[in-house]
Amino acid sequence: MKHVLLIMITLFMIMFIGKSVAQNHSFGMGVILGEPTGLTAKLWTSNSTAWDFGFGLSIGGDRIAASDVYYNGDSRIHFHFDYLLHVFDAVGSTEDYPIYYGMGARFNTGGGYYNSLAVRFVVGLAWIPRDTPIDMFIEFVPSLQLTAQPAFAMDSAVGLRYYF
Repeated sequence: MKHVLLIMITLFMIMFIGKSVAQNHSFGMGVILGEPTGLTAKLWTSNSTAWDFGFGLSIGGDRIAASDVYYNGDSRIHFHFDYLLHVFDAVGSTEDYPIYYGMGARFNTGGGYYNSLAVRFVVGLAWIPRDTPIDMFIEFVPSLQLTAQPAFAMDSAVGLRYYF
């Protein structure tokens, strides 16, 4: 009986380890296009959780819903980090299409957003092709700007990461 239990535990661990390696390769870097446009990185902390980082430029017009604040539309430096939870079985497919959600923080400066801090609420969909060290994603991020002027904003982007 002990041998059967040991074999079952060993098989379970092999299946678990194989799935976790396929779902995450621990650290990836790539590009993000949209709001912001720049670099992105992701650090997996478990099979379903990860830290996401972005650094780049936010270009173009105003995206803050505040009528009494002037944002001049110039480029802004954008940095964000988010803690994400992934649901891998939400989309039925032979490929991995995890839906992810979470929250984090954003810092913008420039273009009238001088030293602006916001709370981000992330919702996205990723595609992790089988047997490749990449993921592709699309995300929508409503945020609540806390400084300089409290207001709501919406970020959205697509991206691609390569995992090391």
